[in-house]
Amino acid sequence: MAITISIVEDDRKTRNNLMTFLNGETGVSLLTAYDSGEEAVRGIPIERPQVALVDINLPGMNGIECTAKLKSALPELQVLMLTAYEDSDLIFASLRAGASGYMLKRMVPTELIQAIEQVHLGGAPMSMRVARKVVDHFHQIRQSASEVENLSKREQEVITLLAKGYHYRKIGDSLGISLSTVRTHLQRIYEKLHVQTRTEATVKFLQRD
Repeated sequence: MAITISIVEDDRKTRNNLMTFLNGETGVSLLTAYDSGEEAVRGIPIERPQVALVDINLPGMNGIECTAKLKSALPELQVLMLTAYEDSDLIFASLRAGASGYMLKRMVPTELIQAIEQVHLGGAPMSMRVARKVVDHFHQIRQSASEVENLSKREQEVITLLAKGYHYRKIGDSLGISLSTVRTHLQRIYEKLHVQTRTEATVKFLQRD
């Protein structure tokens, strides 16, 4: 049985190209193509496709917000993001919103069919460059966790309070140590985490989770 699909894409040329391509393919059945997220969240829960191809950079409601609303209304829907962007923040925001795949628009058409089939079967298709960013992100988290583990118990206490927004003097008062000792601990923390500012240290410490 053909996989039913809906498109959410505001660019007319891109939308028409997708429609023409999908209508010429066996194994898939295009239901509707929407030009806005607002229209999609009204129509897709009614027509109930199996897969939605969603652009990120939509006017008004963007593709990430659209995806979150679609998944809330139709949890079984598989969402495949189609975008020109490789930005890590957009990738992870899309995945957190409920997208199951993330493909770059410059892919060849056969890759799109393969991605649709994969996401329909429960997979998480991603363009190679996107997949590499995901892998690099988790490598960074693992590295951050390893570096944090090298901190002494006292250093971890100091950076925990630092991450909560405590000033140096308040950290000292909370731990019963002098201001100069706090600064010494922070200097060692910066060295062990390979950072130069409290903001960088805090981010790396929080990333360990």
